[in-house]
Amino acid sequence: MTVEARNLEARYVLEFPGGYTRTTGPVIGRFLTELRDGRIVGVRTAEGRTLVPPLEYDPDTGDAVTGEFIEVGPAGTVESWSWVRAPRKAHPLDRPFAWALIRLDGADTALVHAVDAGDVKAMRPGLRVRPRWRAERTGHITDIESFVPEVTRIVSAVRGEYLLRPGLALARFLEGVAEGVFVGGRCGSCHKVYVPYRTTCPECGVAITEEVVLPDTGTITTFAINNLPDPRAPEVPFVSAYILLDGSDLPMIALVGGIAAHEVRQGMRVRAVWVPEEERTPSMSNIKWFAPTGEPDAEL
Repeated sequence: MTVEARNLEARYVLEFPGGYTRTTGPVIGRFLTELRDGRIVGVRTAEGRTLVPPLEYDPDTGDAVTGEFIEVGPAGTVESWSWVRAPRKAHPLDRPFAWALIRLDGADTALVHAVDAGDVKAMRPGLRVRPRWRAERTGHITDIESFVPEVTRIVSAVRGEYLLRPGLALARFLEGVAEGVFVGGRCGSCHKVYVPYRTTCPECGVAITEEVVLPDTGTITTFAINNLPDPRAPEVPFVSAYILLDGSDLPMIALVGGIAAHEVRQGMRVRAVWVPEEERTPSMSNIKWFAPTGEPDAEL
């Protein structure tokens, strides 16, 4: 005779449909009463520590607590936490949240409660949190719906609008750019050529009266690779460079395009890439960027 083993099981449910009534005692009762009134208190031990939530006995010594209640918090600091991706029906929140050990300001022990952080990435030890109280409180730990992070940053729409009026020197330079040329100024004393055009020599201090039209070719003297987006840039990463125009003694800054960022180098020969003539205005936006000419690199 062969007896086949079977898995036997029976389901039992322990339930008090009308609720299980128990007395709280003076310590827990005081804690719950204060919660109902929107406050959090701890109890002082003979050693001077403040227990939150309060206990009737000091867990370190076993001695009875003093009966002195101290208001703590309401803010506190997360000491450790565990993330709940899929809340259950009995959980305090219907969205992902964290169970956390929270040490309230003024307390020497931590309280376990839910933290509604919105995202697991927001959780960390040291996170500052505050209680979010229910509108109707009954004297229960759930009178605190959850803790929420303190506000440490805000997002504000920022927009500044202003009108820029160029001086005589810059206006003359931009007029040239609108015509597709670079206008510089030659110092009559040191004979250096400066672009953009300026009315005084920064080295000699004398007035500049001679205009010089420079070609739109030059040499990269130094450059930087940028990894943050810029609406003027052809792509990311992009290069901004100091370019010494042929015939000039002072480099000007501009974008470099038409070449991979990692291939840009000092001494590279470049030429301005202009927008179509019908689109030009007195603005540096007339120059999209400088692109390699294909010439051999220049010696700096």
